[in-house]
Amino acid sequence: MVVSERRTRDAHAQYPHDAPRASWRRIWDYGRPHWKALLVGGLLSFLGGMTGILQPLVAKVVIEALGAGESLVRPLLVLTAAVIGGALISAAGAFVLERTGQSVVLAVRRQLVSRLLRLRVAEVDRLKPGDLVSRLTADTTLLRTVATSGISDAVTSSVLLVAGIVLMAVMDPVLFGVTAVVVVVAAITMVAVLPRIGRATEASQAALGEMGSQLERVFGAFRTIKASSAETVEARRLDASARRAWTKGVAQAGWSAVAGVTAWLSTNVAFLVVLGFGGARVASGALEVSSLIAFLLLLFYLMEPISTLVSAATDLQSGLAAVRRIDEVGALEGEDTDASEPHRAAGAETLDGHADAGVTTPAGKVAGTRHNGVHRTPVPGARQPARVSFADVVFRYADGLPLVHHGVTFEAAGAGLTALVGPSGAGKTTVFSLLERFYDATGGSVSVDGVDVRDWPLAGLRGAIGYVEQDAPVLDGTLRDNLVLAAPDATDTDVEEVVGRARLSELVGRLPDGIDSAVGHRGTTLSGGERQRVAIARALLRRPRLLLLDEATSQLDAANEAALKEVMLDAARDTNVMVVAHRLSTVTSADRIVVLDAGVVRAVGTHEQLVASDDLYRDLAASQLLTAS
Repeated sequence: MVVSERRTRDAHAQYPHDAPRASWRRIWDYGRPHWKALLVGGLLSFLGGMTGILQPLVAKVVIEALGAGESLVRPLLVLTAAVIGGALISAAGAFVLERTGQSVVLAVRRQLVSRLLRLRVAEVDRLKPGDLVSRLTADTTLLRTVATSGISDAVTSSVLLVAGIVLMAVMDPVLFGVTAVVVVVAAITMVAVLPRIGRATEASQAALGEMGSQLERVFGAFRTIKASSAETVEARRLDASARRAWTKGVAQAGWSAVAGVTAWLSTNVAFLVVLGFGGARVASGALEVSSLIAFLLLLFYLMEPISTLVSAATDLQSGLAAVRRIDEVGALEGEDTDASEPHRAAGAETLDGHADAGVTTPAGKVAGTRHNGVHRTPVPGARQPARVSFADVVFRYADGLPLVHHGVTFEAAGAGLTALVGPSGAGKTTVFSLLERFYDATGGSVSVDGVDVRDWPLAGLRGAIGYVEQDAPVLDGTLRDNLVLAAPDATDTDVEEVVGRARLSELVGRLPDGIDSAVGHRGTTLSGGERQRVAIARALLRRPRLLLLDEATSQLDAANEAALKEVMLDAARDTNVMVVAHRLSTVTSADRIVVLDAGVVRAVGTHEQLVASDDLYRDLAASQLLTAS
């Protein structure tokens, strides 16, 4: 189920009265940094509107002057100035508000992007990326109107409407009374309709997000869909999503149309009633013709603020729905990836091997202790290989799912190559996910350098680790962009060196622009083996103290596999290298092998020791589940 559906329903169930108030507070929070610009834009719009409300009064003066045979030059000049001046002032106000609205959207999008990129992996794994993209694009666009011109238009139109009503009451109380009855009926209708617009808008935006998720799903496996001749099936799925979005959009449009026609109908009915009653009063001599014309002009003028008020109310409802969807992202669990380095005594090193001059913790704890008061072990020497320890680790990916680890215990200390082997589903890749803190252990302890990974700042922890995923993703951009992704300060010499180590020199020489050549969306211009070597080079460029390779040689031919094996062994001389291995050539070179089976460690040793002592390992090698070199 999409997060918007579940969280929105829960929020309304738990806080049915506070949710609208909280949404209004959030809108104020978004607009508050720009209050000066909003005030200026609102005042300009108000002044432009006031020049309009004076026009019926000036027209009355013109008609009376015409009847008295007086000169019309002065009244007409005043009327012309009011029309032109009001238009210019209103245009200036609209520009200021629209510019401010774009600034509000920019700020919200920046915050939302920062939040999305810092979500925990577990949250992203269970969500639909297309829906999150919809919140960043469509929902923030809706917010632009409500945070600026929507509120300003609502306030300005309300003031102008009240001013017009007061003038009507002064000009003729009888005609005003007739008009008021019609306006009150329309207002009651609007109060009933507006909440429905808000709910319909939220449902429509959620449907659009679902459609975006379906489209992202298709393009995420586009070649597979083509190869499977599944275009028709996926087209039906997308068509169903589009129809759901259409249905929700039609519902929103229907309620918006009801609001619009109510405003239009009430104004026109009021005009007809005033024309009838006013004509009768003019015929009886109780009302002057100029006063009736001015009253009708004023009524016509009030059509705009009434229409604007209805439109603003509709936009506000849409904006409130957008705010709720945006704030749902804020309720997702995120990571503090910008935390400072762990506290150590002056001169001790941080997790990535750089000297620390004795910083203090974000929580203000004493140097040399971790958050819960347990002493941090300083890292001796420069860039020492990290020490990894799993102690009785229990883990499941979510409540209700089966355990992946049932008490995993092993150590990989100091430099060297540690191979994780075992049947599919044994929990090998999960070991890396726990080390990177993509997930937290359900029980037990995962430690680096004797400190639980949950007590390390994420920036420091991940800064010490180089990680090559199983599918070796390559991002859209140039080859250089991909290589320096984890090491943006790397020099050209560093890049050239790692290109050679990862056996990418031939690829760089073949590309039209060398290392600055574009590699296409998800690296489509590269082969599987090339993408894997790019991922390995990216990890090596970071100069990690702990290098994690998840089946790093799975897509390499024999020659490149041998070359990468040399790279791994070279890195293992001064780095703790851990690899999920399926090839015997990798395993036989390992300093230690950890055999995992059904979420437990059943044996640890060298290749020769395990062949002699462990039946599962012997069977894995013999059955070629570990490919022989």
